[in-house]
Amino acid sequence: MHKNRGLICLALLLALILGPGASGLADQPAGVAAYFPIRPNARYVYEGTGNEYASYDVFVDYAQDTKMQQRVDNGGTVLARVVEVKEGAAKIVYTREEAYYRENFLNKEPNADEILLMEPLVEGTRWALADGRERRIASVSAPVSTPSGDYTAVEVVTASENGTTADYYAMGVGLVKSVFRYGDFEVISALAAVEEDAELVRTIRFFYPDANGETVKSAEAPVRFRTNDITRTALERAYRAASPFPVFSENTRINSLYLNRDGMAYIDLNRAFLDDMNAGSGIEALILQSVANTFGHYYGVERVLLTIDDELYESGHIALRKGEYLKVRPEGGL
Repeated sequence: MHKNRGLICLALLLALILGPGASGLADQPAGVAAYFPIRPNARYVYEGTGNEYASYDVFVDYAQDTKMQQRVDNGGTVLARVVEVKEGAAKIVYTREEAYYRENFLNKEPNADEILLMEPLVEGTRWALADGRERRIASVSAPVSTPSGDYTAVEVVTASENGTTADYYAMGVGLVKSVFRYGDFEVISALAAVEEDAELVRTIRFFYPDANGETVKSAEAPVRFRTNDITRTALERAYRAASPFPVFSENTRINSLYLNRDGMAYIDLNRAFLDDMNAGSGIEALILQSVANTFGHYYGVERVLLTIDDELYESGHIALRKGEYLKVRPEGGL
């Protein structure tokens, strides 16, 4: 009896040291998190057939703890979606369509609740979605061939009156293939490559006063982002480098930058923006117009609300009242 107890204790100790495989647990299915790995600075490239938007790229803009914000770009539009892996389920908790700009939505109030995969990871596990569709695990060992290689995947089938979709998730990789079928119609998206140490490159248009101080001109410059880079910091640096006129001095900082629900871009600059300006009223007006054009163009909006250290903008020449915004005029001039 004592000998058996000792053997059992030794086996348990080995299991703790060597991991699951030592105790025969290797055959047990991994948890959901293994099928939704967060891979910073990796670009997933999918090739598609059956639809012009079946090919798309996925890049993780932001990641924190159990959440990742994916940028899904199919060439026609950009979708931002936040996926949370928690308590045995992976689900979409936030989405923003036409997210051509880059903004951190990880801590936004959830506006979605769509479970992509849930435990137990066994054939037959099923759940209903809020829109009436039914989703189930059809297999935990489905063979899948893609341009990036062959996988053994968990197959998740979603059924609705408009057809069925089979999504295939491979351990340590994530989504490797999706197949939508409706009658004889079929759309397939399959993983072609995972590009490691990748960057998100966006061409940004920066505005600045011309040399004569008569109008506003612009120049385009590529801005590179990596996972969890702070957008306002990257744009601040790029503005200084791209503009022949010092719209942003070396000491100017963007305190906050975001697109508000009222359809306006909000930008708060530090006091150095004003202190280092040293310009007459005409040039100051052109500088403000340049700022409005640059960030209005970035967010695709026509109004920009500018503040200084969370206070109303006020200089010796120009004072903005509470709620007063700058109008975007990307054609130049005032």
